[in-house]
Amino acid sequence: MRRLLAVAVAAFAAASPPKDGVALLKQMREAYLGKWFKTVTFVQRTIRKNPQTNVTDTTTWYEALRSPDRLRIDFGDPAKGNGALYTADSLYVVRGGKVTRSVASGNPFLPFVAGVYDQPLDTTVRQIQPYKFDLSRITTANWQGRPVYVVGGVAGDTTKPQFWVDRDRLILLRMIVPLSPAAPAELADIRLDDYVRVGGGWLATRVGIMVGGEMRQQEQYSDWRANVDLPRDFFVPQKWTEVPHWARPGP
Repeated sequence: MRRLLAVAVAAFAAASPPKDGVALLKQMREAYLGKWFKTVTFVQRTIRKNPQTNVTDTTTWYEALRSPDRLRIDFGDPAKGNGALYTADSLYVVRGGKVTRSVASGNPFLPFVAGVYDQPLDTTVRQIQPYKFDLSRITTANWQGRPVYVVGGVAGDTTKPQFWVDRDRLILLRMIVPLSPAAPAELADIRLDDYVRVGGGWLATRVGIMVGGEMRQQEQYSDWRANVDLPRDFFVPQKWTEVPHWARPGP
């Protein structure tokens, strides 16, 4: 069954090469609409390097994504109530179970790893506008042995915001974007690797974030589960500790 699905997706992608970035996003949506997972949870081993001190630390994060546009991250033991809630256009920082800060800046992953497959195309296009992708510009290239579409740039040019999509599976493999609106010229080169089938979709289980050619953050996922029954309040930052955590069930 999986082989048949892979063949069908590949045939769909090869039959009609997209003329621009919007057409590619439409292909991604149509290939998996109604099939992509609604929620996914996983444990993340996070290795971060501080560029000022060159000190590297390793921590464990507990993450839950609800399609199309909610990502909750618990930093360390969920019982301590420390984490962040991302939407496609906002960030809420939580400490000790209380919201301590909110920022009008979203998570660049969400429109690509969930939203594009589970929401109107116009919504996805609007959500990625802040990242300044030139959606009129699309080329082809190869990335780690796989044929890809490159939107917003060309292979070898990492000076412009761009995203790279696997031509056959229609999933994101690479993205070059500013991570902070305060520093739009500082681009991060994000690589998504080791994809596995999860629910009716795909999950990258290894992610690397590079800035200035230096690896700043590495993410390694484990214990992933698709379509976990998570209450909507689990993704409300003001109710951070009111709902039992999937990694620590109980009151």
